[in-house]
Amino acid sequence: MRLAPLLIAVLVAVGLYAIVFERDRVLGFAREQDEPTGIASDSGASSDENAAPPSRKVSVVAIESTASGVDNAVLLRGQTEAARKVEIRAETSGLVASAPLPKGSFVESGQVLCQIDPGTRPSKLAEAEARMAEARITDTAADRLAKGGFGSETSAAAAKASLQAAQAAVDLAKKDIERLTLLAPFKGLLDSETAELGSLMQQGSLCATIIQLDPIKVVGFLPELSVGKVAIGAPAKMQLGNGRDITGQVTFISRSADPATRTFRVEVETANPDLTISDGQTADLAIAAAGVSAHLVPASALTLDDHGTMGVRIVDDTDHVRFKPVAVVRDTIDGVLLSGLPETARIIVVGQEYVSDGAAVTVTLRGGDE
Repeated sequence: MRLAPLLIAVLVAVGLYAIVFERDRVLGFAREQDEPTGIASDSGASSDENAAPPSRKVSVVAIESTASGVDNAVLLRGQTEAARKVEIRAETSGLVASAPLPKGSFVESGQVLCQIDPGTRPSKLAEAEARMAEARITDTAADRLAKGGFGSETSAAAAKASLQAAQAAVDLAKKDIERLTLLAPFKGLLDSETAELGSLMQQGSLCATIIQLDPIKVVGFLPELSVGKVAIGAPAKMQLGNGRDITGQVTFISRSADPATRTFRVEVETANPDLTISDGQTADLAIAAAGVSAHLVPASALTLDDHGTMGVRIVDDTDHVRFKPVAVVRDTIDGVLLSGLPETARIIVVGQEYVSDGAAVTVTLRGGDE
């Protein structure tokens, strides 16, 4: 077995370990070898002559920034939605006896949408009323006989039960006749034509769909980090897909997140008296939130620490670097607005990637020298 290749591999491994893991010690040893041995002279060498040279400071460029108040807003993408949308369905069966109303028609509250032919229902009502009159006479007679001792209480109770059953039959017949007329529950627009004349409607068949567009809602979905920034009653500005700008107020914020997207439904209500805003239009929402104090810095100044936290590096009063986590308030043409920093700060904009937390630096302020 040849030992030479094995020895060479061991030496290479030791060299790589020293260069990678013991780099500082190797460099320190090399510097010691380059320095003079420092033999003491007769007059005595000063301790300052043998002291290690001071570490070299890294030069960075910073800006002197002062925070300013910024109007905050939560930006969302959403769509318009009718304030109400109801499907009017039949509760009884029969032939439609009314002419259909075209879709898009405006209807008032209580207006007839569909009228079902009564058929034999009036006759059934008359029969029920006649049986109720007979039951009332029987009940009166049985009650008098029971009080005079000529009839049993059981017969009187049976007569009263028959009267109540007859009354229930009359009520059911009247209710069935009332269900023949299908009315609009509120004023709005027909989103579909009403049932055609002569068509057969079964229980549950659709008569018409009616929507209310004034007021109209604009619906968006808040991310989990923004749900605490929006409050009920907050003003909002919206821009529709056709470029029209509208305003409104927040009327609802869901307290239950969507299980799929982990977002929260928010509704903004706005007036629509001319009904020019339709259901389902896309819209961009800007909901007002509490203002914040923020710094305007170049986007290139943002960096990450060892844990992946986004922030910037600033220079303290002793010219040492400090990492500060920040939150992006808004992105602008001139830079990004950041919160989470002191009122005034020297923010490093060039060289932040080459210094670490606590390092001493030489600062050059943009626009002047320190």
